[in-house]
Amino acid sequence: MFKKPMTQTQAVLGMVAAAAMWSMAGVVTRQLSQTQSFEITFWRSLFTVISLLVLLPLLQGKQVYKIIPWRNHLLWLSGACWAFMFTAFMIALSITSVANVLITLAVGPLMTAIVASVFIGHRLSLQTWLAIACAGLGIAYMFESQINLQGGKHVWGMAIAFLVPIAGATQWTLSQHAQAQGKSFDFLPSILIGAVVSCFVTLPMSWPMQATHTDLIWLAFLGCFQLAVPCALSVLCARVLAAPEVSLLALLEVIFGIALAWLGANETPETPVLWGGSIVLLSLFFNEWLSWRRR
Repeated sequence: MFKKPMTQTQAVLGMVAAAAMWSMAGVVTRQLSQTQSFEITFWRSLFTVISLLVLLPLLQGKQVYKIIPWRNHLLWLSGACWAFMFTAFMIALSITSVANVLITLAVGPLMTAIVASVFIGHRLSLQTWLAIACAGLGIAYMFESQINLQGGKHVWGMAIAFLVPIAGATQWTLSQHAQAQGKSFDFLPSILIGAVVSCFVTLPMSWPMQATHTDLIWLAFLGCFQLAVPCALSVLCARVLAAPEVSLLALLEVIFGIALAWLGANETPETPVLWGGSIVLLSLFFNEWLSWRRR
C-alpha cells in the first residue's frame, strides 16, 4: 500500500506514463493473428480483472474488498460505464483505424462538459462552447471523409468509438455529482466491476475461441499494462493534479497512439483524418490550457 502522496512532478510524470501505456492498444491489437473483436475484449477484460485483484490490495491495503461500498448504486453505475468503455473501445479498434478511434475518443473532456451542463447544471464558458463547436467541425470533417471508404465501415467504427466518450462523460459526471453532495468516490473498485461485467457480456459472443498462445500473451499485456496499471496510476495522479492538467496530459495518448500505429503497424493516417484530428486536438488543448491558466 502506498502511504506517501505523490508530488506534483511525480503526478505529471505519472500521467505521461499512463498516456503512453494507454496508447499501446492500437499497435498491440494489430499484432494479433486470430483473435476477433468480442474475443479480444473478453481476454483483455479478464486479464484486467486478474491484474486489478493484485493491484487493489497493494494500493489500498489488504482489507480493500471489505471496505468497498458494494451497496452504493453509484459504484455500480460507474462500473457499468467502465464496462461500456472497455467493450466499445476494442470493437471500434477492430473496425476502423487507430487514428480514427483515438481522435474520436479525444472529445471526451468536451463531452463531459456538455453532460455535466445538462444533468447537474454546470455552466459552460463561451470559450468552452467555442471549443465544442470547433471540435464538432473537426469530427464532422473526419466522418465525411470516411463515408465512402469500404462501404462506410470506418464511419461505423467511429460511431462506436464515439460511445466511449459518452460513457466516460457519464462516469465523470457521476463522480462530480457525488463530490458535490459531499460523498467521496473511489474509481478503482468501479474499474474492477467494469472489467468483470465486460467479461460476462462478451464471453457468449467470443465463441468459438480462436486466440493463439502468442495472442494470449499480447492480450495479457494489454489487460495488465495497457489498462489496469495506467488506470490505477491515473486515479492516483488525479488526487494531486487539477482536472484541466489531467485532461491535457491525457491528450498525449492520441499523439502517442497514432505514432505507435504508424511506426509499429504501418497504419498511416489519412490526410483528412490528420486535419480533422488537428482541429479537435487544438480545440481541446486551448480550452483546457485557458481553464488551467484561469484557475
